[in-house]
Amino acid sequence: MPDRPARILSIETATPVCSVALHENGELLGAQELHLAKSHSAFLSVMIDQLLGQCQLTLHDLTAIAVSEGPGSYTGLRIGTSTAKGLCYSLDIPLIAISTLLAMAEGLSTVAFGALLCPMIDARRMEVYSLVANSQLEILEEVQPVILDQDSYAAHLKEHPVLFFGDGAGKSVELLRTHPNFRYVPGVSPSAIPLGRLAWKAYQDEIFKDVAYYEPFYLKEFRAGIPKKQV
Repeated sequence: MPDRPARILSIETATPVCSVALHENGELLGAQELHLAKSHSAFLSVMIDQLLGQCQLTLHDLTAIAVSEGPGSYTGLRIGTSTAKGLCYSLDIPLIAISTLLAMAEGLSTVAFGALLCPMIDARRMEVYSLVANSQLEILEEVQPVILDQDSYAAHLKEHPVLFFGDGAGKSVELLRTHPNFRYVPGVSPSAIPLGRLAWKAYQDEIFKDVAYYEPFYLKEFRAGIPKKQV
């Protein structure tokens, strides 16, 4: 790795939250977040420019770009990925991809106090994308789509307190709240800050993606809807 400080720009666009963060050798320099639906294409580049300006750096000071790999919004992931790949191409620096759900779990790992972590991303109706990990971020249940019912996560809830959080977790409250080990944590969104912390670990281990062939982890194929005017 180069002798200069490792400055990693992280991009999170998997959900309606648009977030960017800048870390130097794993330490946070600055971050910006915008909680505005369908704002990614209009504001992502502006947020990156503003963040670099606030940190008195330029694009050429970056040593890697990290991007949230999904699952999440098809459009959001495409925007984040195309921006990250474009920067990596033009700057000739590595691309790092981090699981959106694992980054969400990392954000709460220091306050889990022995509980398991179950981040959830809304997948419409009663379905969510989720994983289950412990506070050391060891994955106990891989990323998958789950249609929630009263038996969801029963094996984990039987053994441990479980923290449910993310924009899909509200669906679990009515179904699981009577279980003594159920814990709901409101107000948690994907963020580029924990994404950047995981990216620093990946950078040190040289876990990079092929910029030419990398694609986000959509989990499900994209299906375009029929415009209402044609129905």
